[in-house]
Amino acid sequence: MVPPICETTVPAKPRISPKMMREEERTESNGRFRVTHDEENGLFRSQTGVTMSPEMFEKLYLSPKVPHAGDFNKRFANPTALGFFGLVVTTCTFAIILMGWGGAKGFAPVLGIFLFVGPVLLLVAMVFEWIMGNFFPMMTMGMFAVFWLSFGVLQMPTLQLGSAASPEYNAVLGVYLIVWGFAFFTFFIFACKINVVFAVIFLLVSTSCFVLSGMYWKISTGDMVVAGHLQTAGGAILFVVALLGWYATFIIMAGEMRLPVNLPVGDLTHFWPRSDVELAATEHRNSD
Repeated sequence: MVPPICETTVPAKPRISPKMMREEERTESNGRFRVTHDEENGLFRSQTGVTMSPEMFEKLYLSPKVPHAGDFNKRFANPTALGFFGLVVTTCTFAIILMGWGGAKGFAPVLGIFLFVGPVLLLVAMVFEWIMGNFFPMMTMGMFAVFWLSFGVLQMPTLQLGSAASPEYNAVLGVYLIVWGFAFFTFFIFACKINVVFAVIFLLVSTSCFVLSGMYWKISTGDMVVAGHLQTAGGAILFVVALLGWYATFIIMAGEMRLPVNLPVGDLTHFWPRSDVELAATEHRNSD
């Protein structure tokens, strides 16, 4: 006799809302959070945590995303905004004095900004950019730090480096700024791989160095009228640099503080090959 077949009812699976699915995605596996793909807001969730897209990394660190041998960018705070703050405070002050706003004249009262505020913040940022493996921001912070330090020393009256009215002294300052102009233009070429804001900053800084170099040459020849016009023009260019610097600083701080703003910087990384790959892979790709 065949026993009767007992019918059993299989309970239906409860419906899971999208919110519950997102919460269940954060299940613990082998002591680590296993998370799935989520490209919301430019973030990519990996097997061990959250990684930034190359575009967002460039926006916050002003550097192409490249493989690093450690996790220092997760262990330390982003130093880029600190360095940019020192840069824009110094540049803005310098530009306003050059334009003579409010009758401002002479750099002696603000030597502290040229010798301490800008260079100290830039040097601190440079050290941490170096620790975190961000090559281009490290080079940028270091270059601007020594520029403002050297320029501040040249303006110290107690050192008596030369008479301000001496033609030879002003001609040497013109040569000094020409050299810096070419240095900043070199950085402009590489900044074209990052974003428009950063590239324009270097282009304008380079231009201002050439303009101010012409100012010192005109002073050395006694043409004070043209020198005055060049001084105002150089100050105006640097003031635009300061505004762009404030803009970049605000964007970086907004991103780190998770403010719901998404201001454009003119991303240029998509015009170049991806840089978030190992250097050996890039060399192999170029050789093919």
